[in-house]
Amino acid sequence: MLLILPWIQSLHQTRGDSLEQPRQALLGAGATTELLSLNEGEIKARENDLDEAGTFPVDALVKSASADDYDALLLPGGTVNPDQLRMDTDAVGFVRDVTVAGKPVAAICHGPWTLIEAGVVEGRTLTSYPSIRTDLRNAGANVVDEEVARDGNLITSRSPEDLPAFCAAMVELFSQDK
Repeated sequence: MLLILPWIQSLHQTRGDSLEQPRQALLGAGATTELLSLNEGEIKARENDLDEAGTFPVDALVKSASADDYDALLLPGGTVNPDQLRMDTDAVGFVRDVTVAGKPVAAICHGPWTLIEAGVVEGRTLTSYPSIRTDLRNAGANVVDEEVARDGNLITSRSPEDLPAFCAAMVELFSQDK
């Protein structure tokens, strides 16, 4: 599988396991990944939003990214990163463009917040971390409490505890012929 996959991250923090485990699953399937961010430099990973969990170098800026240049999109979780992304017009526009183009999108934990802001969840069946399910419902999504929810080109998952099922479903979706 040849795939250029951006992870969109804010500069400050993301939940490390919801970024690194999916990345490793994709690399293991032969994908090429790129880390997009709002700012240059490195992003700081966190465990449980509090404890430091390393850094990741940024490959490119989301403001310079085009949906045409990527085959799929991963939106990792944590609370701070998705909250910052949904407030950035470039990130929201990029997520909207990738999703509307029908390209595969995978989001875990609080990652669907950016999908809400992009206006792409209405009528879709999704799952997420429990604290944002009301936000999904208010945006018109059909919310389920399952390890993984797949609706067309969207894969969502509830939390890091679901990472094995999320990674398997993501690799399967991202590996399908276009």
